[in-house]
Amino acid sequence: MTPPPGPAAALPDVFDPRLYADGVPYDRYRVLRDHHPVARQEEPAVLGWPAGPGFWAVTRHADVTAVLKDTTTYSSHLGATQIRDPDPDDLPFIRRMMLNQDPPEHGRLRTVVSRAFTPRRIARFEERARERARTLLARAVSAARAGDGGFDLVPAVTDEYALLNLADLLGVPESDRGLLLHWTQRVIGYQDPDEAGEPVLGPDGRPVNPRSPAMLADMFAYAGELAAHKRRHPDDDILTALATTPELGAGELEMFFFLLTVAGNDTVRGAAPGGVLALVEHPDQLGALRSGAAPVPGAVEELLRWHPPVLSFRRTAARDTVLAGQTVRRGDKVVVFHAAANRDERVFTDPDRLDLRRAPNPHVSFGGGPHVCLGAHFARMQLAFFYEEFLATVPEPRLAGPPVRLVSHFINSLKSLPLRMAD
Repeated sequence: MTPPPGPAAALPDVFDPRLYADGVPYDRYRVLRDHHPVARQEEPAVLGWPAGPGFWAVTRHADVTAVLKDTTTYSSHLGATQIRDPDPDDLPFIRRMMLNQDPPEHGRLRTVVSRAFTPRRIARFEERARERARTLLARAVSAARAGDGGFDLVPAVTDEYALLNLADLLGVPESDRGLLLHWTQRVIGYQDPDEAGEPVLGPDGRPVNPRSPAMLADMFAYAGELAAHKRRHPDDDILTALATTPELGAGELEMFFFLLTVAGNDTVRGAAPGGVLALVEHPDQLGALRSGAAPVPGAVEELLRWHPPVLSFRRTAARDTVLAGQTVRRGDKVVVFHAAANRDERVFTDPDRLDLRRAPNPHVSFGGGPHVCLGAHFARMQLAFFYEEFLATVPEPRLAGPPVRLVSHFINSLKSLPLRMAD
């Protein structure tokens, strides 16, 4: 790889997942944006995971969007989309996922999958999601009033909200819904010992990638069994539609089940409590939202900019190129940092100020280019319902203790958000 531009000590580290347990390192992102917009990052061994060859960190909005749009130069297929390199033996398996494909194959699969989201299913989903937000919040508030007046929003409400909405959309039986959360925690939270537990070690003593065939065997077996059941007993859900679509092979169906289980769950699971935390920490903005001075749709966008559910995504250079003055060689890892781009002063006026009436708001929290989040519409819908019901149900919320963040440089999530209500 090309040598780093200048002394390594001058480059803030934004790789170590432990940094993010204390909050997103926006001060480090700012240094990189201002002085090293495409910066070499070391990839040391950490938390039991082996060292890697390093990567380029891309932090300015213009460069992030350029990388996401240019699939010819920056490939999702070559090395997949996680910072750490997968085992070479696992790469063909991982490439079967739509997320890890390039055009035209990516477009073919995305078109097939998109047809499953019919207007009828969307309308049914809207009705159930709003009612679910209302019910979960009312139950949490009732329990808090019967106790000491406090509750933890994440386990009491947002984990369940995201999980049950996803299960409805997929058509997962109620008795099996806990599996979705288990798989999400195992895959998304693999860097966090509280979420994933002790890593599973392979014969060489190294941790086994949670996205490897060995670690996903139980999820894939379940997906195959559920798809077979849906073919025998069809219902009005996404998995029935996909299981009866001849254009999808068994491997593609299983991979989409994996993608929707993890990404479809964790996007809302991460964004909803993050948005509430932002509102509680900015009572003036909470008041503007409650009074209607800040319309909900715009507030959803600003809360997504402020607390993007995904922090970073990786691409691999398919050819030699130059990005922000740096020579990037074919095979180099190029990692875009969504959270850094969302605070770029070159695009957003006063970016470190939460402004629920901000417009325009070209945040990149759902990515960009051909890989823009397939479920962005559903995520926005769920978040809008959730915030509306939160305002209607929880009077004068305030923090009852410090939030606990996920140890991850990939997902921006809260494990705990203790709240209290006004007496």
